[in-house]
This record gives sequence, C-alpha cells and structure tokens, in this order.
Amino acid sequence: WYQRRVREAVVSTQSTGSSGINAEYGDSLHLSSMNLALLQGSADIVANGLYFVTFNQDATSLAVGTSTGYKLFTLNGHDRFDQTYEFTGEDVCIVERLFSSSLIAMVSLSAPRKLKVCHFKKGTEICNYCYPNTILGVKLNRARLLVVLEEILYIHNIKDMKVLHTIRDTPPNPKGIIALSINSDNSYLAYPGSGQIGEVQVFDTLNLDAVTMIPAHDAPLAALSFNSSGSLLATASEKGTVIRIFSIPSGNKVYELRRGVKRCAAIYSLSFSPDDKYLSASSNTETIHIFRLDSSSPPENPRRWRRRWTRRWGSPS
Repeated sequence: WYQRRVREAVVSTQSTGSSGINAEYGDSLHLSSMNLALLQGSADIVANGLYFVTFNQDATSLAVGTSTGYKLFTLNGHDRFDQTYEFTGEDVCIVERLFSSSLIAMVSLSAPRKLKVCHFKKGTEICNYCYPNTILGVKLNRARLLVVLEEILYIHNIKDMKVLHTIRDTPPNPKGIIALSINSDNSYLAYPGSGQIGEVQVFDTLNLDAVTMIPAHDAPLAALSFNSSGSLLATASEKGTVIRIFSIPSGNKVYELRRGVKRCAAIYSLSFSPDDKYLSASSNTETIHIFRLDSSSPPENPRRWRRRWTRRWGSPS
C-alpha cells in the first residue's frame, strides 16, 4: 500500500499556479533551509511566521514552512517563483519535497518529534513516524530518507519507509548539520564525527557501511554539501575562513578555498553548480563567494557577488 502511494506521488506531474514569492516574503528569502534548532533560538523569525525555506534536490522547486502551513513554489526563469501549492492547518518547521514529485516530508513545530510523509496533490498522509527526540533535519533522495536527531540518525528505505539502519551515539549535533547525496546510486551520507574538531564521517546508505573518516578542519563543522553526483564533498568549519573539497569515497582533498584570512564568518550554506565548475558559499558577512573549481583558474580567488546580489535581491545576510 505504501509503495503504491509513494509511486503515485513520485510520478505525478507538476501542477501550475501563480502568485510570486517575492511580494509576500521579500527579504526573508535569505534565511534558507532553517532547521528547528536554529528556529527555537530566534524569536524574530517565529514572530514573522517564516520557519523554513529550502530548495528541492535539483533546485527546481522551493518549499516554505510557515506558522500556518507550507507553500511550494516553482522556479521559472532566473528571477520568478510561481506558487504551485499551499497547505494550511499546521505550524510547519521542516518541509522537504522529493525532486518535482508529489511526495512531501514535513515536521510541525507543535509536534517536533513526529515526521509525516504526504502526497500533497491528493491531500493525503501516506504514513507518519515518531522519534525519541526533536527532529532537526530531514533529507531525501530517490532511495533513502534520512531523519536527523541531535545524537541519532535514522536511515529509511523510501520505497516502504522501513528503518534500515540507525546510527546511534553520534557526537552532539544540535544544529542538525548533515549532507545526503541526491544521487541515489552514490547515496552517501556525511555527518560530524566530533564536537570539538571538524571531523567528517562518510556513510554509504545503500550498503549500510561506513566509508571513510575525513579530518577536514581543526574547528567544529559548520556546513556540508555534496555535488550532484555524490563524488565531491564540500566542508566548512565554524571559523569560516577556509572551505575544503574532498573526493568521495576516497576522502582525498582536491581543493582548498580561502574565503578570508583575518575575519571569521558563520558559513550558512555551500552549494555546487550542476556542472561542478563552481562552488558558492553564503555567510553572515553580507557576501556570497563563488569559487571557480576548474584547473584553468586558481580556486583561491573567488568572485564576489555582493553588489550584484544586493542590487537585485537585497542583503543576503
């Protein structure tokens, strides 16, 4: 029954809509992928009613969780978001869409230990799971669904939502820092291996085996991101001055990118371009750094897009 419902959600075609996101939320877009741990410490965000913003796996759709529900938007062109769906009735603090399918995983602020998997076009709940502690993050690809607690990781088979593996007693991860490759053939998971240094544990969620440990940074981790094929992993620490890129599954370092020298920064997110030629990093310094990764240009010289971004969208901080 579950497999039939999931299959219906995944093969459903995209619905259409209108109503742009910019007019409604404006500068709030810079929040990007808020998790529950950050939300609980930010009274301003709660007061504004915007709890969560994230793209789907291939950046064709945007999900927005609010105090009254969630909305889905489709990216049309370079600067237009059209609303495709709206759900009301719960205070949604996490909402993740599986590519452009109708499958949604969501968590509400009023029930932070409960995960719901829904077919949003039919308005039906496929299943739900309860966990022993607050859910800090949810990640999906076409093979696996990952649920992040502060000291436990649950790996589900997305076909029937059965728990395949549980990684217990992980180092405390109150911010829910995690990365799951969107490539279901290279379905690697990366998570902090230490609370004191920037150690990364890489795990194969298909074969359910540990792959490697990467001593990425001296300071604790702040951000992790795989490229689209799952062959590269970008990491940043709480110091925020250096970003490193490692080959997966070997764990060998292939790039070291310097964001700054003297000024530390809180790295909010890392993202590869689809062709792996660029890596972007956003931070609390009101800048977005874009690094070129090909061999013809030194990766240490990022292109700074602050003026252009601010002119078009407002401050990205």
